Amino acid sequence: MIFKYFRKLYDWVISKADSKYARSFLFGLAFAEASFFPIPPDVLQITMCVSKPRKSFQYALIAAFGSVLGAIFGYFLGLKLWELISPYFFQYVPSFTHENFMKVSKLYNENGFVAVFTAAFTPIPYKVFTISAGVFKINFFLFLLASAIGRSMRFFAVSALFYKFGAPIRDFIEKRFNMLSILFIILLVGGFYIIKYILR
Repeated sequence: MIFKYFRKLYDWVISKADSKYARSFLFGLAFAEASFFPIPPDVLQITMCVSKPRKSFQYALIAAFGSVLGAIFGYFLGLKLWELISPYFFQYVPSFTHENFMKVSKLYNENGFVAVFTAAFTPIPYKVFTISAGVFKINFFLFLLASAIGRSMRFFAVSALFYKFGAPIRDFIEKRFNMLSILFIILLVGGFYIIKYILR
């Protein structure tokens, strides 16, 4: 059942990858994921790159720009609205426990740049770090620099693969779609466990 869902999403994005709406959707998804939405934009970016490999770097730029703007939004959510929105995050967002939240503060005190960069570049849920950065008032320009570098490296690394290999990667995805769907779910869930491991 889940494979059919991902397959429909994949086929839909392939059909829309060259439309103006696909780029807007990629930007919006990247923005939302950096501040409050649980699904990462990588799956959409990858699908669009598969459809149009020569536009891969354009898609990376859109995703990176949207994600950094979303990170800024998340930062100011934590800075200005945390008392209002914290019950939602502690109740509904995995890894947003009071204990882990204070441990994130310790990571920021040790090396804020490394903490933000690691979250920006890896499968660790980025929103946990963008919002907490605002709550703990880490240096905004340090936060912005680490976010821009980490997110850009992540999205441009993905696009570089598709730009270089193009059609062969698309054939690989088409033949092994179910296996790759499982891998994507593992990475998505694994990101939350990475946080628990880091914050132990």
